Amino acid sequence: MKFLTKKKKKNQKEGLRGLSLTIKWALASSLFIFVVFTIFAVITYKSSVSLFVEKERKNASQTTKEAVSRLANSNRELNLVESYRTLTNSSNGENSIYDRTSTIEGILMDIDPFISDLGQPEMNMYIYNLQKDLVFKTTKEDMALVGTSQSEPVIVTVNGTSGFIFVQAVVSKETKETIGYVQTFYELSGLADIRQRLLRLLILLEIISLVLSSVLGYFLSLYFLKPLKMLRDIMEQIRKNPQSDIYMPKLETHDELEDVAEIFNEMLGRMRSYIEQQEQFVEDVSHELRTPVAVIEGHLRLLDRWGKDDPEILDESLAASMQEISRMKVLVQEMLDLSRAEQVDVHYANETSKAKEVVHQVFNNFRMLYPEFQFTLDDDLAIEKTVKIYRNHFEQILIIIMDNAVKYSTTRKEVHLTVSSNKRTLEIAIQDFGEGIKEEDKNRIFNRFYRVDKARARDKGGNGLGLSISKKLIENYKGKISVESILGQGTIFRIYLPIIDSEHN
Repeated sequence: MKFLTKKKKKNQKEGLRGLSLTIKWALASSLFIFVVFTIFAVITYKSSVSLFVEKERKNASQTTKEAVSRLANSNRELNLVESYRTLTNSSNGENSIYDRTSTIEGILMDIDPFISDLGQPEMNMYIYNLQKDLVFKTTKEDMALVGTSQSEPVIVTVNGTSGFIFVQAVVSKETKETIGYVQTFYELSGLADIRQRLLRLLILLEIISLVLSSVLGYFLSLYFLKPLKMLRDIMEQIRKNPQSDIYMPKLETHDELEDVAEIFNEMLGRMRSYIEQQEQFVEDVSHELRTPVAVIEGHLRLLDRWGKDDPEILDESLAASMQEISRMKVLVQEMLDLSRAEQVDVHYANETSKAKEVVHQVFNNFRMLYPEFQFTLDDDLAIEKTVKIYRNHFEQILIIIMDNAVKYSTTRKEVHLTVSSNKRTLEIAIQDFGEGIKEEDKNRIFNRFYRVDKARARDKGGNGLGLSISKKLIENYKGKISVESILGQGTIFRIYLPIIDSEHN
């Protein structure tokens, strides 16, 4: 029942997830392009219509002004003949062939460019006398005078047709008196057709751009999100099989996705390292504690059967059990130290120590603890150096190696300690004159629980973890440790740690 409920919840969650990121990106990019192109189309449409209207207004205004200017050459009240004569710059004899009902259309088209402008189908000009009677027109339709004062052109609708209307009084240039009125109606019949065509074109372009942007956005999202999809697939594989050793392949995108892949691999490596450390810790503890537990159990069984009545056996069993318990405590502590040593980059990444101070302190402590030994310190540091390591860990490393030097010394009870530095590195050398290490053992002494002579190591209280702890600590603080040894003559351990007080170098 619980399994079915979990499965149902999982299916609901997947259903709520909706569209993939690729589709969302494609839709978002399409919507963005659609909005931008719509704004562009609206601006283009408005600008084009405005430019067309402004051009027509200017054209009608110039024609009207030219007509008023020509009519102003007359010094009498305007009538048909006078209007025609002044507009066409004709003589009086030519005017007799026209009456009040005549119109100027095709027959005047060849006289001058101005007459050609008057002959435009859109241009409707009306001339009125002082009594506001129509005396001249360029179209068959009549139109009443809408006013007598000069006005700016405005758009009006006459008989269902939109256009500009101009009204202007004609003032004689000679008498300076008003002799009539000119009213012009410039039809914008072509504007509707232009608007319709432009609107259709912009809608078509917008549809095409929307389709192209959707397709292009989809393929671009596939390309750019490919590393993210790969990362998701790898995470899914790891979720299904945590023990897999799969990693994110190295990307060459040179962007944030490449950084994400590197960080993911680093975190994955660290996580697996912690898992391995945990497994190793459990395995080592179970392995190493088996012997002391077995010894204690054997003594307890012995006491339970008949040894508790024998004081000698009782004392011997208790002493042996206490010794094994003490060794177990030391072993567990060392195992914990080793586990913590593998995580110093998390807890002690910014810790530092004073090199001279720590070295001198450890040196003086060992001189006090082992008065039978001759300890020599060669300090080549002219000034104090700061090293990038937690002080307790620094002391622990020196104590482990110095303690080994004491333990494995033979007849020559002498230990040399040397400290020096170059520009960026602190070097510490610890030399003893004891048993030495075989060549085949030198590469294994830093392994966990490895002891060159297990019998002697047990007598000296060693568990084979000290050097492993030292090496792990040093390496996690970006340092290194090496060993030089000659069997029967002694051993030198060299420790290198990074210096951070570069201003004194």
